Amino acid sequence: MVKQLKEEVDLSASLSEVWRVLTDKEREILRNNSSIQHFKRNELVYYEGDEPKDMMCLLKGKVKIFKEGVGGRSQIIRMIKPVQYFGYRANFAQENYLTNASAFEASTVCLIPMAVVTELLMGNPHLAMFFIRQLSIDLGVADERTVNLTQKHIRGRLAESLLFLKDSYGLEEDGATLSIYLAREDLANLSNMTTSNAIRTLSTFVSERIIALDGRKIKLIDEEKLRKISKMG
Repeated sequence: MVKQLKEEVDLSASLSEVWRVLTDKEREILRNNSSIQHFKRNELVYYEGDEPKDMMCLLKGKVKIFKEGVGGRSQIIRMIKPVQYFGYRANFAQENYLTNASAFEASTVCLIPMAVVTELLMGNPHLAMFFIRQLSIDLGVADERTVNLTQKHIRGRLAESLLFLKDSYGLEEDGATLSIYLAREDLANLSNMTTSNAIRTLSTFVSERIIALDGRKIKLIDEEKLRKISKMG
C-alpha cells in the first residue's frame, strides 16, 4: 500500500453527503483526521484478512471489491465509483476484511480512521442513519446480485453485468460506449462465469447486433434487447 499523504482536499465537496449532516466541530474533527492515498492501476487497497482500521471514500477512479475463490478464480463483488464509501462494514461487524479491494485504474481515496467515525456516529444520529441507509442499500444490491448470478443463465448474467456497468459508470460522449474498459477476465469475474464463456457470449451479442466491441471498449447498440435478456435470465 502506498504511503499516506496529507493533502488539501475540499471535503465539503468530496464528502458532501456526510458533510451536510455534521456540525462545525465534527467537520473540523473530520478535516483534521482525514488523509489521502493514491493507488496505481491494479494496486491493492486492502487485503482479505486485514484489520479494518479506516473507512474509505473513493474520490477519483474506480475500485473493485473481490473475493478469491477456488482454483484461483476471483469473483467481483462490487464496483466502487466516486463518491462511494467502502471498507467500513468489517469494522462494524468487529471482524477482519472478508474481501480484497484493488484500484481498477489510477485512483484517489480518502481515509478516515474508524475510531473517529465511531466517535462521530455515537454523537450524531443523522450520521448514524446515513450509514444505516448505506449498509441497507448495499445489502439489498448484494442479495439481488446473489440470486441473479446463481439463477440466471450465462446470457442473462452477462447482460446484467453490462447494464450494471452502465448504471454505475455511465456512457461516454457518444451516448453508447461504457465509460469503463474491462478485460474479458474481469467481465467474467463480475458475471460469475469463465473467461471463455464471457468471450463466446460477447461474440454472440455482437453477431446479434446488441453490442459492438473495440478492444476493451463495449458499445451498447440495443439496450432494450439487453434488458430483456437480463430480465428473462
